[in-house]
Amino acid sequence: MGTFAQLNHIQRYQIFALLKIGHHQTEIAETIGVHKTTISREIGRNRGRRGYRPKQAHQFAMARRDKARPKIRI
Repeated sequence: MGTFAQLNHIQRYQIFALLKIGHHQTEIAETIGVHKTTISREIGRNRGRRGYRPKQAHQFAMARRDKARPKIRI
């Protein structure tokens, strides 16, 4: 089984650029080196009113990450 790694902001900019020039999700996945489902989920989860924007997508992802982390109580 493969290892899990979240997309970084550079990969999100690559997704944006490749979408903009008309590449399909499968082609984008092969270029970036992730599974095609990862691209599909990334676009679906992080699409705003104006489409997929990498800066906004990264902010959405980081907000979800922070919300999911357990709070440490002292």
